[in-house]
Amino acid sequence: MYTIREATSQDWPGIWRIFHDVVRPGDTYAYAPDTGEAEAKRIWMDTPRKTYVAVAGEEVIGTYYVKTNQMGQGAHVCNAGYMVREDQRGRGLGRALCSHSLDQARAMGYHAMQFNFVASTNTGAIELWRKMGFEIVGTLPEAFKHEDQGYEDVFIMYRLLRNA
Repeated sequence: MYTIREATSQDWPGIWRIFHDVVRPGDTYAYAPDTGEAEAKRIWMDTPRKTYVAVAGEEVIGTYYVKTNQMGQGAHVCNAGYMVREDQRGRGLGRALCSHSLDQARAMGYHAMQFNFVASTNTGAIELWRKMGFEIVGTLPEAFKHEDQGYEDVFIMYRLLRNA
C-alpha cells in the first residue's frame, strides 16, 4: 500500500534514485543521460509548481510534478512528468499518479494538461496516457534521439481537465 502526497526536501534522495535510473538509459526522457543531481533537483523539485511522491512506508516509489506549461495567455495549461521506481512498474502506480495529478491540476485552477515531448518508442506511457483521456495532437518527426534506436518521433499529448 502507498500514499501519494506533496514532496518534501527529505524525499529528494528517493526521488533522485528514481530520476537517475529512469533518465540514465536515454530511452524515455529528453534529459541528458548524465544529468547530475543538482540539475535533476532543479528540474524536478525547484522549477515545478508542485512535486508529489508516492511512498510505501518511508520509501519513495514514484513521483510526479505539475508546472505551468506557458506563461501569460497559456498559463491555464499545465505540464506534468512522472517517474516510477523500476520494481514498482506494472502495478498501476503510473495510473494512480496520473489520476492524482489530474485532480491536483484541477484544484490548482488549470484548464488543460499537455505533455510536450512523449517519445514514440515509450509505448507503455502512450497507452496509459490515452486511457487517461489524452490525445496525440501533434507529432515532431525524429525529435528524440533514442540512445539505442536513433532518431524517433515525439508526440504532443493533450487533454482538457473538465469532465474527468
